[in-house]
Amino acid sequence: MSRARLPGETYLVGGAVRDRLLGLPVRERDWVVVGSTPEEMRARGFRPVGKDFPVFLHPQTQEEYALARTERKTAPGYHGFVFHAAPDVSLEDDLRRRDLTINAIAERADGTLVDPYGGQQDLERRLLRHVSSAFAEDPVRILRVARFAARLAPLGFRVADETLALMRTMTDAGEVNALVPERVWQELARALGEPAPRAFFETLRACGALARLMPELDRLWGVPQPPQYHPEIDTGDHVMRVLDQSVILSPEPATRFAALLHDLGKGTTPPEQWPRHIGHEQRSEQLVLDVCTRFKAPNEFRDLARLVAREHGNAHRALELCPTTVLKLFEGSDAFRRPERFEQFLLACEADARGRPGYETRPYPQADFLRAALAAARAVPVQPLLTQGHKGAQLAEHLHRARANAVGALPRPESD
Repeated sequence: MSRARLPGETYLVGGAVRDRLLGLPVRERDWVVVGSTPEEMRARGFRPVGKDFPVFLHPQTQEEYALARTERKTAPGYHGFVFHAAPDVSLEDDLRRRDLTINAIAERADGTLVDPYGGQQDLERRLLRHVSSAFAEDPVRILRVARFAARLAPLGFRVADETLALMRTMTDAGEVNALVPERVWQELARALGEPAPRAFFETLRACGALARLMPELDRLWGVPQPPQYHPEIDTGDHVMRVLDQSVILSPEPATRFAALLHDLGKGTTPPEQWPRHIGHEQRSEQLVLDVCTRFKAPNEFRDLARLVAREHGNAHRALELCPTTVLKLFEGSDAFRRPERFEQFLLACEADARGRPGYETRPYPQADFLRAALAAARAVPVQPLLTQGHKGAQLAEHLHRARANAVGALPRPESD
């Protein structure tokens, strides 16, 4: 079924138009239909899927077609909206309710553009700018702008001053407090998969939303670290650098999340103890658990982040650890059964080591040593011990001893 057979006028809208103009791959296509009704859409074979407003799936392409609509806020947060979809709603009316000007460009069937709010100009100026004052009615848009910053920062995009000011006003008015944890997590997890996730957290911090949503992370800025180990000194600066390094080392959002949160405990160190942070690993693990519980993070993210928070210090000291302590690290991280997660752990620890000025490209021999040690320990055969009659606790003791000997036999590179 082609667009010509649709009732009313059909336009390609949103991300498909934006990404094509930027020369980026188009991930999905969304359409808006002006001058039609739900009855007409169903008569053409479209399947309704929208709960709050009329959205339909094309019978062949399964792409989404939404009737042009307006919306009016009726309660705090982002659930309190009344939607109006009718044939008299214009394309300009529909585009006005969208978040950013670069997302409010429509394309006609002949390829010409409809751009009533200056989206093309903002694409050229590399600006993330809100369309209208209606932006302030939906706090989710604060998260979306931050996520778009994480996606488009490598192309030179920044949040417009007036939009950032509006986001700050929304935060001060308590709108962010109405966001449900599941939606925050959805946007956060997506941002972690973007090319520059640092921009997500920096944007939220700039408008005050990070302090409301993740105070454990926000309080790290202004907390000093020993300059001989951390030339950047500021812990907030450090975790952003670590996040940058994790992006280079791994595409996995879970690894990047663990790298981001590994030092949360430094934010709870009493100022009189600065710049030292004795025992921050244990405090970090508890704070990671608090964050993950609040946002209902998946177990994969929670467990890896807790492991990195608790054990990153041991990873950094790996070349100095005795074989028995190395084995305790393996056993405590379930590395024998979950070697793929242990690899994620090592990448997050490497990101931590490199997240300092002048250390970005330095080797991290600790990771290679721990990989070799785990391989050597896993290669110890169990069958000879069984043949010797060992079982139960006695078998575990002999296996542990054999694995420690295998680790101890490995050459150890010099630490940088």
